[in-house]
Amino acid sequence: MVDQDWLSERFAEHQDRLRAMAYRMLGSPGEAEDAVQEAWLRVSRADASAVENLAGWLTTIVARVCLNMLEARRSRPEDPAGIQPPEPTLPGGPRAGPEDETLLADSVGVALLVVLDTLTPAERLAFVLHDVFDVPFGEIAAIIDRTPPAARQLASRARRRVQGVSAAAKTDMPRRQKIVAAFLAASRGGDFGALLALLAPDAVLNADLAAVRMGASAEADGAEAVARFFAGRAEAARLALVNGIPAAVWAPGGRPRVVFTFTISGGKITGIGLTADPDLLRDLDIVFLSRRGHRSAKGYDHHSA
Repeated sequence: MVDQDWLSERFAEHQDRLRAMAYRMLGSPGEAEDAVQEAWLRVSRADASAVENLAGWLTTIVARVCLNMLEARRSRPEDPAGIQPPEPTLPGGPRAGPEDETLLADSVGVALLVVLDTLTPAERLAFVLHDVFDVPFGEIAAIIDRTPPAARQLASRARRRVQGVSAAAKTDMPRRQKIVAAFLAASRGGDFGALLALLAPDAVLNADLAAVRMGASAEADGAEAVARFFAGRAEAARLALVNGIPAAVWAPGGRPRVVFTFTISGGKITGIGLTADPDLLRDLDIVFLSRRGHRSAKGYDHHSA
């Protein structure tokens, strides 16, 4: 058996990379932390004496945990994903501090996360592992229980969808911007009927832990629940481009505190995400727009959070 202290030290060395990987797969800092915690539980209980490639072994464990969480989220969308086992404590402390979370947001735009949410769990895993972390298709195939050619096809299909949705979002910018602006106006005016008209029947709201701490609902399912939450609540939110995508930002005193991202399909809002995590906001490129949809006075009011 491998010495537990040695294993704990090696796991801690890989912890930032594993957390970044989990964040790419899950799209939530809290769920990423839960996935790494669950992975450490599995590692601490396993016999690692025969492991030749420790980094690859840890990647496989985290990826399988994330796959399980994605599949659970897909089959039970009403339940928040995430495993929160109590023991043993994750090497390096139970929770990383803000300075340790920077890697989570490394080049992860809100727009990319929205697109990744349109993929199946297997597609998302294959795309993230191969295109972002350069994991060979042979290893990916073993994780998702497919052949290497099938894993390659999943990643290719996901890549086309990511590129296609991103391109469509850019070419459809004016219409998307009008929908977001109309939503903000209806929210400010407390117009419940107008909000319902803009939302798809199965629209969902999801907020990160930082937004929940500020008073947001962690999630809301269905147009009526989402409309009830936003009616009269977005008085101070401003229309903006976030990483080039129409969105809204609550920025008291000019400092972004909450970003509202919108998933739009068929002219209806199907999903709204609230992001308030300071480390994530810091890496976003935010351009505030006037209520008419133009860049603000003096050319534009730009903020790199």
